[in-house]
Amino acid sequence: MGFEPPQRLVRALGEMYGDAEAADWLGRLPALTERAISAAGPDLAVERVAAPGGRSALVLLVRRDDGTPAALKLAPPHAEPERERAALAHWNGWGAVKLLETPESRGPELDAAGGMLLERLHHEVSLRSLPEAKALLEAAGTVRRLWVEPPVGHPFESVAERTGRQSGGMRAAAKADPTLAPLVDAALAARAELLEGSPELLLLHGNFRQSKVLSGERAPWLTVGPEPLVGERAYDLARLVRDRAEDLIASPGGPVTARRRVKKLAESLEVEQARLHGWTLFRAVESGTRALAEGRRQMGEVNLEFAGWL
Repeated sequence: MGFEPPQRLVRALGEMYGDAEAADWLGRLPALTERAISAAGPDLAVERVAAPGGRSALVLLVRRDDGTPAALKLAPPHAEPERERAALAHWNGWGAVKLLETPESRGPELDAAGGMLLERLHHEVSLRSLPEAKALLEAAGTVRRLWVEPPVGHPFESVAERTGRQSGGMRAAAKADPTLAPLVDAALAARAELLEGSPELLLLHGNFRQSKVLSGERAPWLTVGPEPLVGERAYDLARLVRDRAEDLIASPGGPVTARRRVKKLAESLEVEQARLHGWTLFRAVESGTRALAEGRRQMGEVNLEFAGWL
């Protein structure tokens, strides 16, 4: 099957994994796609590639042999698709896109290709299409459904483990650019304090924001693209606080609006405001330093300016 992966995906993979590793996976993508299509079900018909698509995986719009529309997602190994599959299976469509495959119907070829067969949502309509106040309200109602007890023997890392790995990159950024040190030090201090008294251990989306909530038929809004882990709700909510940061940067009331968001989201979802503030600071600084390291300077500066407001 001949197709061109969306340029957004090509650029993002190069930023995240390096050009050589990205080129290797993209070079194998046609063969992986053929294997995944064959393994996902008999007579699966491919309609088109979802474009512009996401930054971490290829999504094909397909139709099953009974005419049901679906989406076939293929992700590189570093994206850990097996953990995403485990989270989606546990949610079983509650607040999230539904996994159409079952352990019995999924063969090793689909696993090897990093593929997942999902219900089809309206990929072109996310919460970012709504006015900001309405989008935040719908986002809050959606994310609370995801916060459930993780399955027994789950494969997910913890908030402590993920943020521990990320801390090394933040320290390296501060060493390379000493002007970043005050923000990095504040973020790492917040993390240390938060981890001393983590109040709960729930299954989290891991990368929840407005663009990860799509319009659906089965429910008005459903979440996609989890990077699942276990920990407290405040960590999961922290990324949502930073949504549309570019618009806030351009607004004279940006700093006040950012702090108001923390308060409003904490109150609406019964999360301790200080904990949401701390994780928002950590995640904004981590995202900013990582973006700078990947050469995405504008995004890095936006996230770091946002962090400075907190």
